[in-house]
Amino acid sequence: MDISVVIPLLDEEESLPELFAWIERVMKEHSFSYEVIFVDDGSKDGSWNIIKSLKEKSDHVKAIRFRKNYGKSPALHCAFKVAEGDVVITMDADLQDSPDEIPELYRMVKKEGYDLVSGWKKKRYDPLLGKNLPSKLFNATARKISGIKLHDFNCGLKAYKNAVVKHIEIYNDMHRYIPYLAKNAGFEKIGEKVVQHQARKYGKSKFGISRFFNGYLDLLTLWFLSRFGRKPMHLFGLLGTLMFFIGFIAILIVGANKLIALQQGIAHPLVTNSPYFYISLTMMILGTQLFLAGFLGEIMSRNSADRNSYQIDEKL
Repeated sequence: MDISVVIPLLDEEESLPELFAWIERVMKEHSFSYEVIFVDDGSKDGSWNIIKSLKEKSDHVKAIRFRKNYGKSPALHCAFKVAEGDVVITMDADLQDSPDEIPELYRMVKKEGYDLVSGWKKKRYDPLLGKNLPSKLFNATARKISGIKLHDFNCGLKAYKNAVVKHIEIYNDMHRYIPYLAKNAGFEKIGEKVVQHQARKYGKSKFGISRFFNGYLDLLTLWFLSRFGRKPMHLFGLLGTLMFFIGFIAILIVGANKLIALQQGIAHPLVTNSPYFYISLTMMILGTQLFLAGFLGEIMSRNSADRNSYQIDEKL
């Protein structure tokens, strides 16, 4: 199969028939073999009924329905597990991403050998303060931390080699950082394509300001895990050892000053009266705790058996 189109959605009943018809037209024009995987992320409107009607009319449709809203990352994770196309293309369901971009994205992956091609909405039709400006600030930070020179990390329109989606794990809200996850998994040929962005035709944006702040927290988490996730002792062990060593040296100096004073017959306050004694002791305790945290983290290796356990209500 040439292409798997993955479409996560939440309450997009108006746009789904038009979007699928548009995808069908593009696929037929270029003679692609394909599948369209809809993931209904707990919609409260008639989205699932629309998807079922599309399934009845076309064997190209696959669908997953979550019992409740989990978020975009779980939706992509579940769709990636079942995607069969040589190239996997993700797009949003709100008609702001153009299916006409699919042939060129497919060509860049298949002919130019990219592992991942990310869309760049160079000209956006989002509100400046509501989404546009926060996206610019977010992308600048993501470029700096990840070292990947993309202008639009969070663009929903992306193309992947099938091997990429099978070897990365997307959880929490990490869909924003799929290029970073791919790079950490060893897929380093990451490209970018300017794509057409269209104004939302139906409904309203699901973007909230909390996603902006959560994005930064997720980026810091990913940076930490990419650096120290498999070897937490490299960070906690080092910090713990340094703190313990500094505290130990400091407490030796406090004790040495007391001994020197006693030898010279000079009146000297009790060691326990010195604030430096307690500061040194605290540093040694904190150093020990950090070292143990690193040791425990090394054992746990950040693995959780139910990290990607989601309640799927129905599959088509």
